[in-house]
Amino acid sequence: MYAGLRWIPPRPRPPAAEQPLEVPAVVLPVGFVEAGPLDLNRATAAELERLPGIGPVLARRIVEWRETYGPFRSVQDLLKVPGIGPKTLEGLLDKVTVGSPP
Repeated sequence: MYAGLRWIPPRPRPPAAEQPLEVPAVVLPVGFVEAGPLDLNRATAAELERLPGIGPVLARRIVEWRETYGPFRSVQDLLKVPGIGPKTLEGLLDKVTVGSPP
C-alpha cells in the first residue's frame, strides 16, 4: 500500500493567440524636394503649386499664359503673368529656370 503524496505536473497552457502590435505613429509631411530648378516651359500646374507663393490660381495662370503666348524666354517673363509681381518673382529666381519648350 502506498501512503505518500503524488505530484502531478500542471498541464501546459496553450500559447496565446498572436495579437497585432499597435504602435502609435506620427506622420509628418514630406517637404518639397527638388532635383533642381523647375522648368517653366515643362512644369504642370501641380508642380508649379509646390513653389513658394504659387497657389492653384497662379499655377493655372502660368500654364494658361504659356499656352496662349508660347514658351517663356526668360524667368523675368513671369512678370507678364497677372498676379505675379517683383516680390513673388524674387522668391522664385533660384527655384525656376527656362529650358527649351517641350
